[in-house]
Amino acid sequence: MVNIVILAIESSCDDTSAAVIYDAKILANLTASQAVHQQWGGVVPELASRAHQINIVPVVDAALKKANVSMRDLRAVAFTRGPGLIGSLLVGVSFAKAFALALDIPLIEVNHMQAHVMAHFIDNRPGFPFLCLTVSGGHTQLVLVRDYLDMEVVGETLDDAAGEAFDKTAKLLGLPYPGGPLIDRYAAEGNPERFTFPEPQTSDFDFSFSGLKTSVLYFLQKEMKRNPMFVTENLPDLCAAIQRTIVNILIKKITRAALHFGVREVALAGGVSANRELRNRFAQLGSEMGWKTHIPPLEYCTDNAAMIAMAAHYKYLKGEFCGQDTEPLARYEIRSST
Repeated sequence: MVNIVILAIESSCDDTSAAVIYDAKILANLTASQAVHQQWGGVVPELASRAHQINIVPVVDAALKKANVSMRDLRAVAFTRGPGLIGSLLVGVSFAKAFALALDIPLIEVNHMQAHVMAHFIDNRPGFPFLCLTVSGGHTQLVLVRDYLDMEVVGETLDDAAGEAFDKTAKLLGLPYPGGPLIDRYAAEGNPERFTFPEPQTSDFDFSFSGLKTSVLYFLQKEMKRNPMFVTENLPDLCAAIQRTIVNILIKKITRAALHFGVREVALAGGVSANRELRNRFAQLGSEMGWKTHIPPLEYCTDNAAMIAMAAHYKYLKGEFCGQDTEPLARYEIRSST
């Protein structure tokens, strides 16, 4: 039996990551982050793509060395095709295609959002079917997972993602980028009941967060006219109230969807799943409903190549390869492989 050894590359946004997987076991998962965006208050696409060009060769080299795997051991090269920033994706796609061509081995393209779901199988094995809430800076989705590559998006954001809601409201509070983790930190010291913000209503299992951002903006403008020091004096309580509102929306939606589809296992994925309030409420939900809950280790919640590798492993087993003509996609919907 031939061992399945795959090099995986993730470059959808501002993290350059490479991983090596050996028969479904992650041997290495390394990531180079980009600090250059902090001064601009958000990811600058052109700067991100330039940094990927600088980082990708040393990151791949380091991953292969850590895994103690040589290039001749590889059976395929996997990469993130989308969704993401087109310039960032282009660097990863181009490198993967050239690497695979030089070694004469197959290419495997992976949907970034599908890979977030697959992160649960790195150190865990959820039972099918299960419902996964994927929350990140650019996406918020509810995915019904029937099998490794059989997934259906049953709900998603109609405007801003949950991560955007955290970062944009943090910016209104004068916090630096990325603001989501700072809201989480200050909220631990605040009273979430002190201020109340509306929860936008949507049909079925979709999300909406842009209205929350607007309500926070108008509220702060009104209060700061009366007291220019309002935000400074009430920062922990404001953060706690904003965080509670966002988490309330997420928890209510996954509860409604899980009951509708009759699943008894629920999962949480994506960078925002690092939020302590969300993790606590999610665990509490599972305890109250008698559901089995799954959250990957933090290393696999943020953008990383290990999740790309895990998705690629199962695509390799099904013989789902792509050609050298494959192009990156800024928008790329999850589609079932069955």
